[in-house]
Amino acid sequence: MSDTSSNEARFVTFEGGEGVGKSTQVKHLLNRLNEAGIESVRTREPGGTPKAEAIRSFILQGHCEAWGTGAEAVLFAAARLDHVTQLIAPSLNAGKWVISDRFHDSTRAYQGLTGGVETRLIDAIEELALDGYCPELTIVMDMDPKIAFERVEQRAKETGIPVSSDRFEREDLEWHQDLRKAFLSIAKANSDRCHVVQADGDESEIAAQIWKIVQRQFNELNSKSVK
Repeated sequence: MSDTSSNEARFVTFEGGEGVGKSTQVKHLLNRLNEAGIESVRTREPGGTPKAEAIRSFILQGHCEAWGTGAEAVLFAAARLDHVTQLIAPSLNAGKWVISDRFHDSTRAYQGLTGGVETRLIDAIEELALDGYCPELTIVMDMDPKIAFERVEQRAKETGIPVSSDRFEREDLEWHQDLRKAFLSIAKANSDRCHVVQADGDESEIAAQIWKIVQRQFNELNSKSVK
């Protein structure tokens, strides 16, 4: 493994709807970075720290659903602020890459563009919660929601593990179609940072495509071989 001292810390996020394979591709990217001799930290949102994980559980169990999407957005921002100050910022300042399964784009997509929360509120809480730490690269995993849920159900049958049904997975197909459009809209508006990857292909081929995107985005990886 090569020396990591010359590698600059980077912040990469994965976004997309439910069941599109973000967690799987996060794992693949971490493996690639490890092979390249780059120290990295895996995290997720909502979550990443004990306080943020507690807020995650509260929201996904539907306890604040009656309060409306505005309240959800504020709670997510509170979780994100703790996540940034306690994990993301210290890791980046220590020279480590941070790879997060979801970040601020999810609030903009779920509670903002899909949930109807005003852009002014989203902008305000985003500025507060990010504290200047914005991802340098975002991989947007794109898949027809109908296909995504069919794959999740098939995997559940094969593994015998029941499909979880959190606050957002219970929404109808039309809602998830709108969510997909929201993520694509965010990607288009932030094309310098966001790269859309079709998520319904072969897992290893998708991982290779993402690694090439990461190499193009960050010059220090250009000399690394793509396996």
